[in-house]
Amino acid sequence: MRIKAIRGAITVEKNTRQEILDNTKRLLSAIIDKNSLRYEDIVSVIFTATKDLDAVYPAVAAREMGMTQVPLMCCQEMYVEGSLEKCIRVLIHAYLDDDRVPHHVYLEKAINLRPDIAQT
Repeated sequence: MRIKAIRGAITVEKNTRQEILDNTKRLLSAIIDKNSLRYEDIVSVIFTATKDLDAVYPAVAAREMGMTQVPLMCCQEMYVEGSLEKCIRVLIHAYLDDDRVPHHVYLEKAINLRPDIAQT
């Protein structure tokens, strides 16, 4: 087993607590399902959110899902003029078998960030 990095992102329509939590849970669930992860496989999770999302930390969604022993960190995504708005990104470090390739997940408008590797 090796530690590998799994990327993902999702956009929300509104800067509300419920929408941020619901969409973050949707993204995390998709990554966990696509990569057959258990919480004990996850080493750490880094979340970023664009500056227009400030109603709640995305990490709250992970805690509500039961990731109480996983180190979580939230950061503000660097602002670039004209970049995708209302976007939550995630970087998960997890133990995967040596022969397993990480499946990255991009949902909603975030598919446009990495259409070359997006898994829907």
